[in-house]
Amino acid sequence: MNNFRNSLTAFAVAAALGLSSTVMAAETGGLKIKVTDKNGNAIAGATVLVKAPDALVSKTAVSDAEGYVSLRGLDASNQYTVSINGSDIQSFEASDVRVITGKSLNLNYAVSTADSGMETITVSGRAISAIDTTSATTGMDITLDMTESLPTGRSYQSYLQLTPGVKPSTGGNPSSKSGVNYSDAGGTTGSSTDNVYYIDGVNVTDNVTGTFGGNINSEIIQEQQVITGAIPAKYAGGSGLVSRVVTKSGSNEFHGSVNYYLQNDSLVSDYESPTKSKSGFSTFDTAVTLGGPIIKDELWFFASYQIKNREDDVADPLTGEVARSVENESTLGFGKLTWQATEDDRLVFTYFSDPTDVSGSNAFDTLTNRDRARKQGGDNFKIDYSHAWDDLVINAGYMSHESELSDVAKDKSTRNDVAFLTNASSATQTSTDLGGLGSDTLRNRNKSSYYVNAEYYLDTDYGYHTIEAGYSAETNENITNSVYTGDGAQYTSIAAADAGVTFDVYANDPAWVGTIDLSDDDAQRIADGAGIDVADVPNIVFNSTAGNPTGDVNAYRIIQTQQAESKLETKGQTFYIQDSVTIDDLTLNVGLRAERWEHFASTGASIFTFDWDIAHRLSAVYDINGDGDSKVWAFVGRYYDPVRTDMTSFAGNLTGSVREEQVFVNGEWATFRTRGGVATQDAFFAPTTKTPYTDEFLVGYSTNLTEDTNISVTYTNRATRDILEDYDLGVYTEGGQLWGSDLALPLSYFGYSENPGSNYVLATLEGGKRDYQGIEVTFKKLRTENWSMLASYTYNDAEGNSNSDGNADLQGDFYYLDPRAPNMYDKQPGNVEHQFKILGTYYFDNGFEVGGIYNWNSGTSYNRATNVYGRLLPLRETASYDFGGYDGTWIAPGNVASETTPAYGTLDVRVKYTHMFGDFETEFFLDIFNILDDQAVVEEEQLVAGSGTFAFGEAKDWVEPRRFYLGAKVLF
Repeated sequence: MNNFRNSLTAFAVAAALGLSSTVMAAETGGLKIKVTDKNGNAIAGATVLVKAPDALVSKTAVSDAEGYVSLRGLDASNQYTVSINGSDIQSFEASDVRVITGKSLNLNYAVSTADSGMETITVSGRAISAIDTTSATTGMDITLDMTESLPTGRSYQSYLQLTPGVKPSTGGNPSSKSGVNYSDAGGTTGSSTDNVYYIDGVNVTDNVTGTFGGNINSEIIQEQQVITGAIPAKYAGGSGLVSRVVTKSGSNEFHGSVNYYLQNDSLVSDYESPTKSKSGFSTFDTAVTLGGPIIKDELWFFASYQIKNREDDVADPLTGEVARSVENESTLGFGKLTWQATEDDRLVFTYFSDPTDVSGSNAFDTLTNRDRARKQGGDNFKIDYSHAWDDLVINAGYMSHESELSDVAKDKSTRNDVAFLTNASSATQTSTDLGGLGSDTLRNRNKSSYYVNAEYYLDTDYGYHTIEAGYSAETNENITNSVYTGDGAQYTSIAAADAGVTFDVYANDPAWVGTIDLSDDDAQRIADGAGIDVADVPNIVFNSTAGNPTGDVNAYRIIQTQQAESKLETKGQTFYIQDSVTIDDLTLNVGLRAERWEHFASTGASIFTFDWDIAHRLSAVYDINGDGDSKVWAFVGRYYDPVRTDMTSFAGNLTGSVREEQVFVNGEWATFRTRGGVATQDAFFAPTTKTPYTDEFLVGYSTNLTEDTNISVTYTNRATRDILEDYDLGVYTEGGQLWGSDLALPLSYFGYSENPGSNYVLATLEGGKRDYQGIEVTFKKLRTENWSMLASYTYNDAEGNSNSDGNADLQGDFYYLDPRAPNMYDKQPGNVEHQFKILGTYYFDNGFEVGGIYNWNSGTSYNRATNVYGRLLPLRETASYDFGGYDGTWIAPGNVASETTPAYGTLDVRVKYTHMFGDFETEFFLDIFNILDDQAVVEEEQLVAGSGTFAFGEAKDWVEPRRFYLGAKVLF
């Protein structure tokens, strides 16, 4: 028998994370403690008690014949005290022991015998265990003491940046590993749609965009777990990161806090860029928290309320002068009731709300005439019941998440996007973006779910098993009502100086500055709508300004012919089963996860049901020396990525808004495509459509160098397949543009015997793939001898031929963007090849703390691009050539992910002072962000023709200048 046996238990943290299931079981962790004498001999019969002032319950157990004690169902805290008593040992206590949600951590205490003559026992071993020798999962546990000692953005989204391998993001939705970090729409980088976000088990992931859809007061966060790889079967997600926030709870002691934080222009250095020189802002947030007993040992409460306010002076990037002032204010409420009815029964009710009013956009490249007011947020609640027997824990509950995201145009005039060719070099954004935003849009993205989970602990001759199983059912709602402003249409026009240009030049010349909304892909539809021969479409001449809202040349418009609310739904079922079995020093985690999703149109009719998708999640972890100080592990698994409700809307908007796309031909507007409604359905799910998935293989090694230092190395390989895309059957199928070539796809590929008659079909993208491999090295120094540190290096190698992430893009419409076409498989735009992070804190004995974070990256890759339909597409060849039997102008080599923004690093520092005034603990802190004032370039213009404001490759956004943030907090 080894001197230190692995921790064999799993704890009451059952779950079904992710977009495909919603709620986790009780947010608890546990400890596996071995009690020995000074010679390492096991002590049986010792009574071990663990308790914490901010935890709801204490736990007691007696060590077995091998000296082990398993303690389950402990609330997350870093203030646990472990007390060991017995007839043959000296009583003692070990303080500041940490319990982390969902972790199986090993602790070893060597105690003195009762005849030692010592008054107090000394404890050898660690209060904090660095390694979980039963788990292959990678990521980071962001604890309360960590966030309170480091300079951060005071939100769970900003805390994600502490995690190794998480890429830079200003919007709070960062990519991790193979998660998509680039969108053709607008050429956006630094925003992932692959992540899953949970707050106290409530899934707040937006069911339309895949981004976060809820906010809370950062003062109530007890801990945040970020999972980036080797995800067990009980969790969904996987291609991106999974963020799990656990909030504070009441206890038998009253406790709370009051705080105030502020920042304004006087605390910010000057912008070096003239485009932002007059920008300014002020911000504050204030919050109060209170928790304690209603009935001691039985009923507790915890509540908070926060106001967050920010005002921005937004500069015009052309003149540098202030263009507008906007305000953003959130009021964040939170309440939690916990009823410990018996030692084995717990009922928890959680509520939080996050209403936010935004008077306008603070994006510098949004013109004032295109500005909007926004209202977002909603109510969220969860009720959760758990019961524990000796070897079985059952957990069940219900949750509801509401999220409004409504935009109201400031300028109600008719929208008109104007493109320039003759005067492209002098065109500006002011001349291309005319009229208002174009529409008022009311949106609600809601989610509800019920669930039941069970964990069973079984000790056999063949190992110790933790068997977990769970079922959940979830409903997602996407409710939208859009009203076009102005004359009820949105125009895409041609500058007056370019009157007389042909369709062919308009659709294919890459030198245009401005948005183009017509392409050769539409030629047959335009011919049918205008009653002309398809061969005549390239020769259409645009020269009329009749009725144009700004006097420019008519080319394209989309007009709203019916306005109504649309409600789309998806309903899913998820089942998982998982067995974690430890045999001596080896732990095997064997799991299966099954998911099935059904999509419903706005009429309430079912429009598509995906097959049951069954994902394997398998890992093996070996405790190398059997002492809990080192491990090696391997994982292989599959993560399915269920299709979101944006695609449900694409295929199921039958009773909502109806719009007609029109082209100006022969002196009149001709409708060539109808979007929405039942006359011509916009899209169908093809019968053969599959759920996108990512396969992961991961191996790793971790060892404790000393009692308080650890190093880990992981290698990750991922392959994303069955990517979803919308197809134009008129391009691919029998008789279509590509028929007879190697790129053609017969109707049978989509599961049809004849064309269904829709504008598009949603289907699996033939040949679409993303491949990733990466290496991560992490060094950790636990908090001992007054300091702690974490350093990480990540190498990311990402290649592929598609950036689609379950959203309708153009790869099934334009032959040259087909994943199988020349020069499409290349480095992935949005990738950050090298990253280095170091963060740490030093704790002085006089109440001062100094914490710092240094983040460095090698820059973000992007395409040399042109603007088509608002998508930034890589440039094409100037001459055509034959590929696979089709003569076309294909993507030119050296344009996909060919450019990279400059490498840069930022250093942030926090100075904190803590002082006791009687029973009140008072904290004062000063955060200094970008202390070196290195205003490095973070974004460059991707359009080769320029945007009208910036030339190709010109810097368009920078690291914010040095800025100070002041705060004070009183705790009681």
